[in-house]
Amino acid sequence: MTIEALRTPDERFSDLPDFPYTPHYVDDLPGYDGLRMAYIDEGPKDAPVFLCLHGEPSWSFLYRKMIPPFLETGARVIAPDLYGFGRSDKPVNQDDYTYGFHRQSLLELIKRLDLQNITLVCQDWGGVLGLTLPMEEPSRWSRLLVMNTSLPLEPASSIVAADLARPPGERKTGFGVWHAISQSTDDMAVGHILYNGSSKRLTDAEVAAYDAPYPDKRYKAGAIVFPRLVPFSEAQEGYTIGREALAFWNSWQGQSFMAIGGADTVLGEKPMRLLAAEIQGCPEPMLIPEAGHFVQEWGDEIVPAALASFSA
Repeated sequence: MTIEALRTPDERFSDLPDFPYTPHYVDDLPGYDGLRMAYIDEGPKDAPVFLCLHGEPSWSFLYRKMIPPFLETGARVIAPDLYGFGRSDKPVNQDDYTYGFHRQSLLELIKRLDLQNITLVCQDWGGVLGLTLPMEEPSRWSRLLVMNTSLPLEPASSIVAADLARPPGERKTGFGVWHAISQSTDDMAVGHILYNGSSKRLTDAEVAAYDAPYPDKRYKAGAIVFPRLVPFSEAQEGYTIGREALAFWNSWQGQSFMAIGGADTVLGEKPMRLLAAEIQGCPEPMLIPEAGHFVQEWGDEIVPAALASFSA
């Protein structure tokens, strides 16, 4: 079945601050023929890999402060754009966006590039999806750097479910507000969301770079629908996979490091510490009290701390 999709013109990405990387493309992943996925691929092809997975509504530009210190170690950095985001093609029909659609595309990309000795670097949907990937082929994975994300956690997930069930007008949690917005709009101010979610740390040029993938609202189906796909109950696709992933991380034998943006109103310190308790061997998290949800904007502080932890 052919999926109708839009492709952002290249000129939209012509003046990205601190992001000089040449994009690579693949348009024949099994099950995704004709859909072009973009990814950054920097560093030696035979080096250990840092696989950087973005969330919603961001794209690989989010990792611009983390890619350079990763590369300085002699590593290879792979940073894909999920379908619907960044330079990747953007299906226009919201029904084409499913948990399995995106998860399988990442598994296919990893196989295509035959990535080995991977450090998973993830945040937001990059973790909701990414934290379920290593259990499929554990031998490919060695380390984890996880930031402001989640898997199905009880009782946290039931709290979210109860929040979503509250009638309009009742106070909701950060995620409840975010979910309600996604239910009631056909457009989304992406750059503004990144600005606020980064604790107003961005320049005008950086805000424009986050807006670059979206010439108009027709390109934003993924950005709008993703909050509704978060698997917080058994009725939703991905919930069972997420529970299986929790069991995997309960017995994880690799290294791990967690950084928390403490000012995040959606996935802040409390849910992140719940997740840390599920990752066997996870050391005391690095808490950045002033950092918001998009904690990668503090990446030049996070990477040295993570690398020092891994070396120790």
